Amino acid sequence: MLHDSPIQDEIDGTKEAAVEVGGGIKGHSIHGRHVARYTLGNCLPCFSSPRTLGDDHPPAVAAAEVGSSSHVSRYTLGSCIPCFSSPRTQGDDPPPAASAAEVGGRSHVSHYTLGSCLPCFSSPRTQGDDPPAVSDAAATSKPHSEDMSSTNSDMMMMMMMMSTDDDDDDDDVDDDVDIKLPFNRVAMSKKIKSVIEEMNSICQLVSDLLKTASTNVTIERPPTGSVVPRDRKLYGRSDIFEQTVNSLTNGTFRDKTHTVLPFIGPGGIGKTTFTQHLYNDERIKGHFPVRVWVCVSTNFDVIRLTREILGCIPATANTSTTEPTNLDQLQKAIAERLDSRRFLIVLDDMWTCKSARDWENLLAPFTIGETKGNMVLVTTRLPSVAHMVKTTDPVQVHGLEPDDFFALFEACIFGHNKPRLYDDDLVNVARDIAKKLKGSPLAANTVGRLLKKNISWEYWMGILENNEWQSAKNDDDILPSLQISYNYLPFHLQKCFFYCALFPEDYKFYDLEKITNFWMAMGIVDSNCQNDKNYLDELVDNGFLIKDSDADGEYYVMHDLLHELSRNVSSQECLNISSLSFRVNGIPQSIRHLSITVEDYYDESFGQEICKLESLIDIGNLRTLMVFGSHHSEICDFLGRAFEGIKSLRVLFIPSFPKDLPKSFSHLIHLQYLKLMPPSDEDHWRYPPGKLPRFYHLKFLDIYGWRHPFIISPKIISRLVSLRHIYTSTEFRSLIPEIGKMKWLQELRQFRVKRESVGFELSQLGELTELGQLVICNLETVASKKEADDAKLKDKRNLKELELVWGADGDVTDGDVLEGLQPPPNLRGLGIRNYGFAAGPSWLCSDISIKRLESLHLEGISWDTLPPFEQLPHLTNLKLGNIAGMRVFGPGFVGLTERSFMHLKTVQIMDMPELEEWVGGPNSPSFSRLESINCWCCPLLFSFSFLECCTNLCQLCVANCPNLSQLPPLPHTSTLTEFSVNKEIFSGLAYDGKRLSAEHYEGALALHHMDKVESIEIRCSPQVSLSVSDLQKMKSLRELTAICCASIFNPVVVEELAAHDKSLDEENISVATDLIPEVAMSKSLHPDSFKLEEMTVDNISEVLTAPICRRLAATLHTLAFCNDEVTETFTEEQEQALYLLTSLQSLEFSRCKLQSLGYMAFLLSRN
Repeated sequence: MLHDSPIQDEIDGTKEAAVEVGGGIKGHSIHGRHVARYTLGNCLPCFSSPRTLGDDHPPAVAAAEVGSSSHVSRYTLGSCIPCFSSPRTQGDDPPPAASAAEVGGRSHVSHYTLGSCLPCFSSPRTQGDDPPAVSDAAATSKPHSEDMSSTNSDMMMMMMMMSTDDDDDDDDVDDDVDIKLPFNRVAMSKKIKSVIEEMNSICQLVSDLLKTASTNVTIERPPTGSVVPRDRKLYGRSDIFEQTVNSLTNGTFRDKTHTVLPFIGPGGIGKTTFTQHLYNDERIKGHFPVRVWVCVSTNFDVIRLTREILGCIPATANTSTTEPTNLDQLQKAIAERLDSRRFLIVLDDMWTCKSARDWENLLAPFTIGETKGNMVLVTTRLPSVAHMVKTTDPVQVHGLEPDDFFALFEACIFGHNKPRLYDDDLVNVARDIAKKLKGSPLAANTVGRLLKKNISWEYWMGILENNEWQSAKNDDDILPSLQISYNYLPFHLQKCFFYCALFPEDYKFYDLEKITNFWMAMGIVDSNCQNDKNYLDELVDNGFLIKDSDADGEYYVMHDLLHELSRNVSSQECLNISSLSFRVNGIPQSIRHLSITVEDYYDESFGQEICKLESLIDIGNLRTLMVFGSHHSEICDFLGRAFEGIKSLRVLFIPSFPKDLPKSFSHLIHLQYLKLMPPSDEDHWRYPPGKLPRFYHLKFLDIYGWRHPFIISPKIISRLVSLRHIYTSTEFRSLIPEIGKMKWLQELRQFRVKRESVGFELSQLGELTELGQLVICNLETVASKKEADDAKLKDKRNLKELELVWGADGDVTDGDVLEGLQPPPNLRGLGIRNYGFAAGPSWLCSDISIKRLESLHLEGISWDTLPPFEQLPHLTNLKLGNIAGMRVFGPGFVGLTERSFMHLKTVQIMDMPELEEWVGGPNSPSFSRLESINCWCCPLLFSFSFLECCTNLCQLCVANCPNLSQLPPLPHTSTLTEFSVNKEIFSGLAYDGKRLSAEHYEGALALHHMDKVESIEIRCSPQVSLSVSDLQKMKSLRELTAICCASIFNPVVVEELAAHDKSLDEENISVATDLIPEVAMSKSLHPDSFKLEEMTVDNISEVLTAPICRRLAATLHTLAFCNDEVTETFTEEQEQALYLLTSLQSLEFSRCKLQSLGYMAFLLSRN
């Protein structure tokens, strides 16, 4: 009963309004009084205080009146017995207030009370008498029209007095203490939430309205033009600039009617400058007779833009000069003026486009002509805009490389003339500042202006330490420029970006779910729609995050300058301490969210500044505390003291604690997100088992990565009744008993049924109605269908992913158990493993009830027939493993037809010892949409006869299938950008889109589909050949290695190369030594067409000859000999030949029989 108040909060959705009563005996006593009052209020009306929405508080009673026990008694009785109440009709004034002298006398109270019930006790008034005032509050209270309303008001007064009495620690109430008006925290919490939601919707409407009218200077962009100032040089980007010029004039776009090429990058990164130099390049001018530059900005208006474009196209002799008035006439006029001339249109600084229809209307007049090679260039900060308008892959404009950026930075400070005072000390400070600017040209310009004001070491150091450029206010400075993007964000994304300031720079968000839960704990994301929206992807689409991947998977990361913007816009509420130069000066008292990133190194002054925070910010009102990095004793001391005063914390991210810190955990009753990052040494600290149960508001617990399994006792986890997610090891999660108490749990990645252990019965799952993910193991211990029914899987409407696992031996005690585990109809992913019964469940194999299934995993089954996959129209992912009796996969196997797999995109086949063939006719629709195939450990599999029909295939992985021989030349389609075929340990083929490697590979390669390959390495694969047409398509090839492959690079290819004037410039080629003389000495090869830079060979004597070395002399800088078991000493001819390699910088020998360099060592020293 003591937890009825928190439970009622949970039911009403008002836990955020809970009174902070703390823990211990006092907290329980307060909860007890609340429970008693609530219980009595349901039984006796005189102890309750019902109010309808809109009722005002009852009139206040004078302070002195409190002391009168008779007043309390009569007021209480008046709430229950009409004769003790004071009925009033509509329009009556409230009862008079007693004067100070009268309050002390009980006769006044009795007289007034009885006079309200019996006329004989009342004091008749003549006309004109004024009723004495009760109090100011009573004088302003609403009149009531019914007796019940008066009774309700009296009840409220009683509750007020009880509440006041309860909340005081003293038994007696002083006469001079003010009486608090009753406060319904639940109603107030709901009211505040309603007002905020209403304000948010209004805010969005106003924001949309402001976007349509350029009335706000914060969203009005300065116009741009095509003219490049004479002194504005394009620093860096030379490679991408030349590549873009070639593509525009003579490259891949020349055969298309029109191409839309977007340039994407954050504000100030140099998109406009890059495009201006493109626009004014002489090669571009010569190629495009018509060039138009239009600044789009934030107002995408089709008629305005079409009119501006028309005005930029000169009228010809046969066209009208009259300005059209509507869109149709404008479009026709543009088409007439273009007159089949090739054009280049630049749409600069594009922020939005209301719809694809608007974009099509703008582009319409440029799609009419038959001229090829027309271009539309679009610069934008927003990937979502680029994605909508593009017809080819966008160009990503990143920050400048360090050397190029520093050259630009110096030019922004000094122009073209560096002063004499610019010594090494200033250079070092300038480089340190440049590192903070992360390659942004706008940042170089802003900070360069600051440094130019005073060229002195002291001034520059001040700017370095204080980050003064962050406070620059000009419209063309860094943060004001970037803040325009922030102002343009939808309100919900502004809030998400706002709190990203609490994370360290370059923080990688790997887990979408965790960051969403963090936002939920902060109160900025509604838990009801968390699965419907990916706010991180929305921030990517708006250019605030970058999506990338590494060995650990996909992640989201924020550009450093945008991280600075996040800290800037949140500076009144969020404080991110991440530098040893941190000082507490100027920190506002309004800070509610604190993040500390401790560097790898540490100094004493930093700890002192941290400790000063206690006196500057209101520790008690902190809502968020996050600590990243290594932990130091000074930080521990600060945290130890801080926790003594923290009462309102919602989010806590923290590594290891000082030993005495958990003593203060009893104060953190409002904690919603707790992340305990594992320390380097876990043995120095353990959680006291009695502390975590106090967190009955806790929704998210993250203890992932702790190696010790019992840092927190699993037994106390189930007491956290509000928990939605727990991030920990699978082993720990499976040890939590009585998990049925955690009714709000949304994922349970492993539940092990243990019939012999209390708290691990399958019935524990029955009350977990919010589950979205569920894995049930040890199902072989379930004895009957009735026991399976107790899990109530069918009733879990939010369940999206379900996996059912029996023991490895496949024993099943009752064949109907799986029938009782029927999932809800909206299930998206299903896995069934080791179910040894001969037949599948009816809800999957006959009368299918889960027709929205998208992913299916069947492993270790021996069913007579597989499910009718054609009845699963949404199935896109299929995983099959160890299925007894399956010799053929595809149409023809029991239960499978031509239409079974029409919608499949991903197939995984693994551990199928009997599988011999994967079939599919040449015109079969079964696997026409496949994008990914993974096939492992199928020793009898010999054929993929359908593979050539998979024209959408992007990824293919075959491993440990030694009999597989019938494969088409790979890649069989240009969409296949990742594949690997490994029949045995030391043989295989691998391609990842940029690098191709083959060793002992017996199949053929379709090299003409690898136009983007950068590196080819082929060893001992005689079937592989390379033609000149293949080489011509490999525009990006930089390295070619061919060992023991006589046909890969033979004299025929050399002759073709020479005939087609194919240059090997900037390529690194390693070939078998017996081909070197033929290649290098070919008479048809022009001397300048052979420009090797690096070469690895296995025969010294074949290479170190004068004719060959003369050919290699101009460019070869690295020469490596390996595995030469013949040459023991150099001949004089070989020494002289080596001396001809004048560009040689590196000479390497490995696994060679060579005994000494001899005279060659002297020759090399002279080189």
